[in-house]
Amino acid sequence: MSATAAALAALRLETEPPASVSVWCGRPGRPAAFRFRADVPHYAASLIKLAALRAAARTLDPATEVPVHDEFRSAHSGTYRTDRAYDNDEEPWRRLGGTAPLGWLCERMVCSSSNLATDLVLERVGVAAAAAEAPAGMTLTRPIGDHAAREAGLTNTVTAEAAAALVSALATEQEGRLLEPLRRQLYRAEIPAALPPGTRVANKNGWVDGVLHDAALVEPDDAPAYVLAVCTSGMTEEAARAVIHRVARASWDDRTRPGTGPETEESDARR
Repeated sequence: MSATAAALAALRLETEPPASVSVWCGRPGRPAAFRFRADVPHYAASLIKLAALRAAARTLDPATEVPVHDEFRSAHSGTYRTDRAYDNDEEPWRRLGGTAPLGWLCERMVCSSSNLATDLVLERVGVAAAAAEAPAGMTLTRPIGDHAAREAGLTNTVTAEAAAALVSALATEQEGRLLEPLRRQLYRAEIPAALPPGTRVANKNGWVDGVLHDAALVEPDDAPAYVLAVCTSGMTEEAARAVIHRVARASWDDRTRPGTGPETEESDARR
């Protein structure tokens, strides 16, 4: 049994409700080599930013100067303000009242997970256009911080398979240029932290209370690149990160294997 298969078998035994773990691993654009409950939906958190990045790159000029403001139209009713205290990046806030290039906002949206930059990008591209770039398994119905929409039942969800599909798309479109913000990711405590130092990783994580995800293109020196996506819900941050690290280390041990399978986890169809 491979290291990844063993890790997934252990998760099958150890993961009990309300905790939920999902995994997808394989070569970009290929069927999964390993999967574990990969079609189970989780709250998407910041993984919607990958769909927004894809939509902006497809339809907008990155040189466009965008007015920086913090009040936006709700997807449900009225307006809302992005919460500065809840954001992860102060840089876009320093431009409040001025402008910023769209390409720079896309960069901050991903590499530092800026919520303000995300809402500005979504305002420009449109939630519907970003949702159209989301693969099967992801729903995108509202911007970040739109509490009225959330209370009305509008939510954003993702599966591990959808997160992996987004990373695969970014790796293959526009000669891989859309991966650059993921390569410059500042938050690397999940998948990258479990891999040998110096490993090339392009990743995007997402987190809120009780939710921690990471999706990455891993590029070993001695094997073809592979995609790994791990989504967790209903766990403490420490427990969720430990699960992600365990799966990431196993995927690295099997780095020559993804794409030779599939060695898929049968309980996806009968859990």
